[in-house]
Order: sequence, then structure tokens, then C-alpha cells
Amino acid sequence: MKKVITMAGSNSQKSINKKLLSYTSGLLENTKIISIDLNDYVLPIYGVDYEEENGIPTAVRRLNELMDEADGFMISLAEHNGSYTAVLKNTIDWLSRVNIKIWREKPLLLLATSPGGRGGKTVLESAKAYFPFLGAKVIADFSLPNFYDNFKEKKVVAGNFKKEVEKKSIEFYNQL
Repeated sequence: MKKVITMAGSNSQKSINKKLLSYTSGLLENTKIISIDLNDYVLPIYGVDYEEENGIPTAVRRLNELMDEADGFMISLAEHNGSYTAVLKNTIDWLSRVNIKIWREKPLLLLATSPGGRGGKTVLESAKAYFPFLGAKVIADFSLPNFYDNFKEKKVVAGNFKKEVEKKSIEFYNQL
């Protein structure tokens, strides 16, 4: 059975990206989903001085070991001011100190959503450009705009978006 790690790039307990991620990962059959909640890996803000004085935090080492187990990754990106959330960027910075190829050259499905009409497209484009440097094999990406109109009762309800996310999930699954 393939193992897919899912991670929402948010520390919000009410994250709409976590909801999209839960729905999308549920589309994968015969797959063990390992869900990472960044709230379970509270980290100091990365800095060279901190690392020199204290080393790599235990939480980073645990997370890095978990990522070794994955056959692929599914990440849903929250967008803060057109970029990654601080919690995701900090996690990436710490993980890259252990292994710069944090995504292990494995398949990755990128997702994003927002309440607005762009659906997190700015952060999605940024990740598509940056994540391959960190070892991501980006298979596909999906943006869901107007979350509260297009996602109800724990699922994507807009037909065109539903078909698109299903198609991209299959594309991702076939690359695992």
C-alpha cells in the first residue's frame, strides 16, 4: 500500500486548506494517508545563531524521519499576503537543514484554496517554482476559488472543480 503524507500549510484550527486536503486525500484509494498537522511540530523561528547554539530541534528530526516514509506528498497551501504562511516557511527552513530535498524527489500534488476568486493562485505559482528545488516532483496543481461557494458538506460541490480535482488526484496517484 502506498503512503502519502498530507500537510496543510496553515496552523489554523479552522483552516479551509485542511478541509480541501482532507477531501482530496479521501479520493485516493488503497493509500495510507499520513496527515501532518503543523501544530504538532511547534518550532522556534529558524536562525543560524539559534541552530549553532541549540542544534536541530527534535521535532524537526521526527518530522524529517516521517517524511522518509512517504511515497508521495499532497500539500494544500494557505496564502498570507500572496505568499506562504510563516509556519510553513519556517518548517521548510528547518527541514532543509536536515535534508535540502525535503520532498525526496517524490510525486507531489499541490492544492490551494481561499475565500476569494483567485483561490490561492499566487502562492501556488510560487510553490510550483520553488518546491522542485526542494526535491518535489510536482505532478499537478489545483486551485479552488471562492471556497465557501464551491465547498459544502465536506466536499467540492461545483461540477467543473470537482471533475478537475478528481482528474488531478488520479494523475497524482498514478505517479506514486
